[in-house]
Amino acid sequence: MKSEIHDIHQQFVSSKRTCRDIVQERLSLLHNNEYHSANLLLEENAIALADKVDMKIKTGAEIGLLEGIPFGIKDVILLQGTVASGSSDFLKNYKAPYTATAIKKLMDAGAIPIVKENCDCFGHGSTSENTVFGTVYNALDKSKVAGGSSGGSAVNVARGYTTFSVGGDTGGSIRQPAGYNRIYGLKPTYGRVSRYGIMAYASSTDCVGPVASSLEDIRILINTMSGKDIHDQTTYASSPVSDDVFNPDKFNFTVGYYKNFIENEYLDTRIKNDFQKMIETIVGQGIKVVPLDFFDTDILVSTYYVLAMAETASNLARLDGSVYGARTNSKNIRESYMITRSENFTEETKRRIIGGNQVLSQGHEEEIYLKARMIRNNIVAAFNRDFEKVNIILSPVSTTLPPATGRSLDDPLSMYLSDAYTVGFSLGGLPTLTAPLFTGTGIQITAAKNREDLILSFAKYLEEV
Repeated sequence: MKSEIHDIHQQFVSSKRTCRDIVQERLSLLHNNEYHSANLLLEENAIALADKVDMKIKTGAEIGLLEGIPFGIKDVILLQGTVASGSSDFLKNYKAPYTATAIKKLMDAGAIPIVKENCDCFGHGSTSENTVFGTVYNALDKSKVAGGSSGGSAVNVARGYTTFSVGGDTGGSIRQPAGYNRIYGLKPTYGRVSRYGIMAYASSTDCVGPVASSLEDIRILINTMSGKDIHDQTTYASSPVSDDVFNPDKFNFTVGYYKNFIENEYLDTRIKNDFQKMIETIVGQGIKVVPLDFFDTDILVSTYYVLAMAETASNLARLDGSVYGARTNSKNIRESYMITRSENFTEETKRRIIGGNQVLSQGHEEEIYLKARMIRNNIVAAFNRDFEKVNIILSPVSTTLPPATGRSLDDPLSMYLSDAYTVGFSLGGLPTLTAPLFTGTGIQITAAKNREDLILSFAKYLEEV
C-alpha cells in the first residue's frame, strides 16, 4: 500500500484539500465509530493546529512531511493537559502534566494528535477487552476481538480514522493487534524510542512504536520518534533508516524460523499451512532458509509473565489514591488504601499485581523470579547465536486467528498463551515488525538489535513476492 503520509502531504501542498478538512473528517469518523476505539477526542486543539497549518500553506511557507497529519495516541501515553486514563477507572480524571518524548517529537514535526485510543487497562491484556470504555471490536469483523493491548490504535488505522497511531508494546501489544487488523506494527529495538511519558507496565520490555498502513509510513515514523533522551537512560542515538532499504537487492537475505513454533500443537492449522507455503515460496525465489531450535513456548510465556507481573506490581504500587488517581476514604489509611485499589483496578490488573507480589515475596524470589531472570539471559544468548547464522527470523504473530469477543477474560491462561510467539522477542529487546502478509494474522519479521533497516527491507521483499 502507498504511503498515506505522502498522499495527504501532497494534497496539502497542491491545495486539493485543507488540513482543517482532513482533521474534521477524521474526527467525524471517530465520533461516529462503533468499534469503541476512541476514549477521548481532542477536537478543539486539533482544529486550532490544523488552522495554523492551513495559514502557513496559504502564505506560501514550506511545510514538513508530517505537518498537519492527524494521528492517534494509545491512552497509556501522556499528552500534556489531556486525560490519560490508561483505560482504567483509577485514572479516569488524571490529566497529564507533560507530553511523552515520542509524541513531542511527532508534534514538533507538525503532526496533529486527534484522539486518545482505547486499550487494555494499563496494557494488561491481549484482546482490548480489559477496559472500562468497552471492548474494542476488530476492524474487519466486529464479532472478533481487536487484539491487545493497543487494540484501539490498530483499529483506528485499519478503519482509516487516523493516518497512523502510536502504541506501546511490552510483550506483543503492537504486533498482535496489528496482525489481527491486517496493518503494519513495529516494536523497535528496546531503547531506540524513549519510554518517557508512557505508563510503565514492565519497564525492562516496554517500547513505544508506530502502527500504520504502509512500510514507508513506518519508516518515516520510527525515524521521527527515535533518539537519545535525557529523561530515559535506556535510550541511545541511532542512525535513521534510509528509503533505499526498499530496494531489497541491497541485502543478501538468510532467513531462519523456529521449528518448534511451527510444530506447536496449539498453532491453528490454517496459520501453519500458510506459513509453510510462504517458506516454500521464498525458497523457490532463491532465499536461503535455515530451521532453528529455540525455547519451548511455555517456557517463553512463563518467563515473560513472571518478570512482567513482578515489574507491574512494583510500577503500580504508586497508584494508591494519595498522589495519583481516584481515592476512596475509609476509617484509616490502611483501609482506604485497600479499598481504593480493590475498587479501581480491574480483575486482570489485580491478578497481575497479586502474581507479581507473589513471585517477589520471601521464599519465592529465588525459586521463581531470579530463575526467570536467568532464563531471560539464556534467551538473549540464544538470539545472539542465531543471528550469527541468519539475519532475519520469521514467525507467526499468534497461535490463533482472532477469537470471538467475550471469551478471553474468563480464560486468562489462554490469553497469556496467545502471546507465545511475541514475548520471546520482547525479552531479547529485538526489533520486530508485523506485516499483513501470507497468514490470517500476518507475519512477524525480526532482526538483530538496531537493524530496523533490515526488517523493513525484507518486509518490502515479501510484499513484492
